[in-house]
Order: sequence, then structure tokens, then C-alpha cells
Amino acid sequence: MLILHINLYIWPLKFFIMRLLKKLLTIAALFSLQLSFANDTAKVQGHPKWILQGNIYEVNVRQYTPEGTFKAFSKHLDRLKKMGVQTLWFMPINPISKVDRKGSLGSYYAVADYTAVNPEYGTITDWKALVKQAHEKGFKVIIDWVPNHTGCDHYWLTKHPDFYVKDKDGKPAMAADWADTKKLNYANPELRDTMIAQLKFWIKTTDLDGFRCDVAGDVPDDFWKRAIAELKKEKNIFMLAEGDKPELNADGFDATYTWNDFDLYKKIAKGTRKALDFDSALNRTDKDFPANALRMFFTSNHDENTWNKADYETTPGAKHAPFAVMTQTMKRSIPLIYSGQEEPFLRAIRFFDKDTITLGNYQRENFYSVLLHLRKVNPALAANASFKKVTAGNEDAVYAYVRQNGKNKVLVILNWSDKEQTIKIADKTLYGNIHNVFTNNTQNVSAKEWKMKPWGYAVYVY
Repeated sequence: MLILHINLYIWPLKFFIMRLLKKLLTIAALFSLQLSFANDTAKVQGHPKWILQGNIYEVNVRQYTPEGTFKAFSKHLDRLKKMGVQTLWFMPINPISKVDRKGSLGSYYAVADYTAVNPEYGTITDWKALVKQAHEKGFKVIIDWVPNHTGCDHYWLTKHPDFYVKDKDGKPAMAADWADTKKLNYANPELRDTMIAQLKFWIKTTDLDGFRCDVAGDVPDDFWKRAIAELKKEKNIFMLAEGDKPELNADGFDATYTWNDFDLYKKIAKGTRKALDFDSALNRTDKDFPANALRMFFTSNHDENTWNKADYETTPGAKHAPFAVMTQTMKRSIPLIYSGQEEPFLRAIRFFDKDTITLGNYQRENFYSVLLHLRKVNPALAANASFKKVTAGNEDAVYAYVRQNGKNKVLVILNWSDKEQTIKIADKTLYGNIHNVFTNNTQNVSAKEWKMKPWGYAVYVY
């Protein structure tokens, strides 16, 4: 009888506690979602907060797998997530024009329809499923947009011929020297309205997180100012311009290309310029670009790989690592990794034909993973964290700097030369026990010198 009475009291109490725990867990989950949502919509200096410690991985769907489809690529999501990739930039996913097509499959940048999906990759349903899957795993997704020109059989050529610039014979003009394209006419207000509407289509229907805009500098600035303002009302998107001019950042693009910087460190890698000369590239950005301008640093991308042999000839072999470290740790940087660089896939990938990237060894994956994960967790590597160059030896060969955000501090030392260098830190505020993220060891930095191998590098966390 006593046990019965005890149970009569205990069971209601247990039931109450269980309900209370369930409610608390629900509140905690909602609070967590609210925090996540707040972080996802937060802005810093006009940019989505999520990109400041983020990174970009460029996806060449056609060449990424033997199948060359969205579904086949999705099998790599877990691997890329583990590596530390945050933002997936997909090269154009639109259908490719068949008229004047180059090669057997054509250029990704000769678009036949801005609101359709290339059937070689799959269907719009497949694309939506990939974006949803990527989002569930924590990725951001942006697509390549080609606003300067279309392919030679885009339906606008017959339905809206006034959307195109005309040549001397009154026919749609070719864009630049690209024989498979036709140049769009931004003097036409209807084209502008249509282009913005079709950009919005992808945000509204597939929940994209932004765009990389091809040949952005050839499209009028006043168009970009209006378009970007309207797009950012739809969602807290990230906008990347293929261009290296300050006006694009002023137009509203979050980030622009660092072609000037890339050209300089290719020359440093060849030995025709000194490490010290890299100051000029950074000074150009500080002097000419808006104070909040973000810059996309890279050692390769689809153009540089196919046409200019990056990174396998521009920064070959051991030379690659210290420049890759710089792209991940430099001020204002949003770093890029191109498809296959983690392998590394060391040859030009054909542009107009099927040419599958061979993946499987991932020899650089751990190297990139260390950098990507450090960038994610350490605010000192945020694009807007402070930067101070430091003397660490012969400045013609050694490039060193400190990134700091509050109490978080990171020291980067790069040997941009083919000779062993003596490293000596002059700044006493940098002395003490610090952690080398690549060796996973603690090192005491003092007035004592040490050696760094040719093309060596070190990243230290305080």
C-alpha cells in the first residue's frame, strides 16, 4: 500500500518534469534557430556577416565527375564540408547556346536561357534538391551570372532584338572577341528590368545566397547600383564581381577579384619581383578601393587554370603553399579554391568539351582544411580584422604580418623565395609561446633566430 501511495505521487511528478524538460528543449531549439537566423541575416560593414570568416569553392559541374551532373556532385558535399568549405560557387548552370557553339559542349558563358537549367546537369528539381541538401549541411550557394552577353540562340534575339547592341550592319554585335556571344544593350530600360527580374527568380525559386557576376566591369555602374540594392532586399546575399576596379565595390558588390595582386605574386614566384613588392598591391587596395571593400584572393580559377596554367605553372610545386596561405590569411580576403586544387589536379581543364577532373588522392586537402577551419573559428582572420606588417628577416624574401581582432591574434610568416631564410622577429610584443597550426606544436618566439626552408610558411596562433 505504501508503494502504491509513493507511486501515486512520483508518476505525476515525473510526468511534470518530462513535460518541463520537453518545453525547455523546445525553447532552447527555438532560441538556437533564432540565433542562427540572426547570424544569417546580420550585416557587418554592409556585407553578410557569414562571409567575413568564410571562403569560396568554385564548382565546375561539367568536369567534376564522370557524369557531370548535380546529383553526382552532391556525393562530394560531405567531403567538402569536412575540408571546411563554406560557400559553393557553381559556374553557370544555364543551358548553353548551340548556334556558333565552341567545341562539342560549348562555353558555360554562352547562355541560352537565364531561367532554365542546363539539361546536361539535370533538371531544375535536381538543382533545388542540391541547394536544399547543401543548405542543410551548412553551405552557402552562389551561381555564376552572365549579364554582359548571351549565347547566339537566346530567345531574346527573336523576341527582344532591341535587348542587343547592334553592329555596323544593324545585326546583334558580338561581345568582345567571343564569337559565340551577342552583346546586351543596357541603354534599354526593359532589358534592365528583365535582367533584375531573372536574377530575383533564382533567389525566390531556389533560395540562392548570391551571385558571381561575369565581366561585371563591362556592365554599367548605375545598373549594378539599382540591381544589387533590389536583390539585397530579397535576401542577405553575397555579390562577387569578376573585375578588379574600385567602382564595382562602390556599386554594391561585396567582393572583387584581385587580379593585380595575383599578377604580382606570379612574378614573385618566378623570381622577377621581390616579396617586398607585394606592399604595392595592398597599398593600391587601401588607397583606391572603398574602406569596406572585400577582395577575392586566389591561386587559380576556371579562367586562370584553362588559359594561363594556374596553379601548376604559375606557382608550381612547393611554391604553391606560401601563396595559398596568403590568400587565406590576408586582410580583406575572401579566399577561393578551384575545383581539383585539393587533389591537386595539375593540368589545364578543357573549356568546351568534356574533360573530367581526376579526384581521389586529395594530397592538399589537409593543408587547406587547416586554413579553412582556422579561418572559421578565429576572428583574427576575418576579412575585416586588423592587419600589421612585421619584420621577420630579409624583406626581399620574407613576407610577414599579424592579423588581430580583439584578443585573437595570428602571426603569418611566408618565405617567398627559393632560398632558406633566417627568421628573426624584431617586434617584442610578438614574443612568447605560440601555437603553430601546421605542426600542431607550441613554439617560443623570442629574439632567437630560426630557419625557414625555401617556399616555407608558418601560421601561429596566440
